[in-house]
Amino acid sequence: MIVDGKKIAEEIIVGLGNKLKGKKLGIVVGTKDPATESFIKIKTRVAERLGVEVVRGELPELIKTCDGIIVQLPHPNAEELIAKLPARKDLDAIGKNPLVRTPVAEAISEVFVRSGVAARGKKAVVVGRGRLVGAPAAELLKSLGAKVTVVTQTMGSLEELLDADIVVLGTGEPGLVGPDMVKEGVVLIDAGTSEAGGKLMGDAQPSCAQVARVFTPVPGGIGPIAVAMIFRNLLTLVNKR
Repeated sequence: MIVDGKKIAEEIIVGLGNKLKGKKLGIVVGTKDPATESFIKIKTRVAERLGVEVVRGELPELIKTCDGIIVQLPHPNAEELIAKLPARKDLDAIGKNPLVRTPVAEAISEVFVRSGVAARGKKAVVVGRGRLVGAPAAELLKSLGAKVTVVTQTMGSLEELLDADIVVLGTGEPGLVGPDMVKEGVVLIDAGTSEAGGKLMGDAQPSCAQVARVFTPVPGGIGPIAVAMIFRNLLTLVNKR
């Protein structure tokens, strides 16, 4: 089954209705590259639909004026900014003691629920240790009772994929994993997005869909759902306050 992330995201966005109208989303931007601008545009389009104002600026001012904040990664001062980001406004759940789960973890959880995936007792391999994908995906899978291994994208490590029931990819290496590297019936969550030749691509080759029981493509899989989850997190944090 190829997951239609756009359809799922649309249902989440429609469900939010006008509950966030008039709220402000702050984004701290540290790099100007096409991929970063593309991600910001996607978030801005959803914000406009929900009546949320997007404000770019520096962290101290955004903390005072915005209801939720994203430090858009990569950022040259990421560690310093994340350390100063209050949990009550941390939409990506990347700082200390977050009050919500990361949008990617929420998106993976949503896919599992809708696809009938039970992780308990299954062997899960997460490729990548990143703050936004790898680490939170591993934490989610552990909480669901899976036996989790986290590896890097070196070829020796990728042998772990061959007998994995669940694979989560988050390296940003286009086409890293092919259908011969995973087993038939695998649940393959591709959350690794990168740009190559002006196109967004995932870590998994599209042909992986032929062997996977559940497959999230790039684009159109985890990405749209994760963006929708940013705004669900915003509502959660606003309600907590």
